[in-house]
This record gives sequence, C-alpha cells and structure tokens, in this order.
Amino acid sequence: MGGVASETRFHVLAVDDSIIDRKLIERLLKTSSYQVTVVESGVKALEFLGLLDDNSGSMDSTSTSTSRNHHEVEVNLIITYYCMPGITGYDLLIKIKESTSLKNIPVVIMSSENVPSRINSCLEKGAQEFFLKPVQQYNLMLINSNPTY
Repeated sequence: MGGVASETRFHVLAVDDSIIDRKLIERLLKTSSYQVTVVESGVKALEFLGLLDDNSGSMDSTSTSTSRNHHEVEVNLIITYYCMPGITGYDLLIKIKESTSLKNIPVVIMSSENVPSRINSCLEKGAQEFFLKPVQQYNLMLINSNPTY
C-alpha cells in the first residue's frame, strides 16, 4: 500500500550543474512534500526521461515511447537551469516539448542572468515560468498555488 501513496505524490525533476543549487532546490521542494529527483546535466535529465538513445548516447525524440517503457517515470514538473555545459536548459526544454509523450509536462527555467530575450525565447518555446536565481521559497510557492502544474 505504501507504493501507491508514493506514486501519487507530485514528482519534480530538478536539473542544475551546481551541486549547491541542486541541494537548495531539493530542500525547498521537499518542504512541500514533493518527490524530488535531482540530476546534474541536461544529458542526465534526458536519460532519466527516456529521451536518450541508449546505444549511441544521442537525443532521440522519435522513439520516446519505446525508450520510456523501461523507465515508467512519472514526472509532473521539470525545473532546469538555463546555462549548463553540453545540453542547456533551453535545449532540454525544446526536446521535452518535441516529445509526444512528455510535451505536456510543465517546464520551469532558471537563470542567474536577467536577459529579456532569453526569457522571451524560453516562454515562446513553451516554458511555464522563468525564475531568476537564487531560487526563493516564494518562487516555489507559485508552483504550489498554480493549478496548471
């Protein structure tokens, strides 16, 4: 019976290359009783979501249903840092929104730089919100109060 309760908890995937920021986000989200998974890169996020082709290590948006079957991951929200080496948060947003199975998951982008063109690009590509770092409890309270998440 305990497994059923954990399956229905709101699950957040947090992606950030900074261990300090990952720990902060994890702590803030866990105070709201969310299930939190943290990863350190866009590649790890794609792997967790089943959007990475296991054989070549490349992104594959066409076979998401087959690659996701071995994960059975239920994620309700993705929070990602914008500027990471390799696959950026912006690239991750694009891949999620291109995926037929994941496109409806809300994505929140974070950045330490207040660049209006960056913010607009992310929102136009489907980001639900754009937060400036450091993330505050107030930002996460917006997630709690927004019924679309």
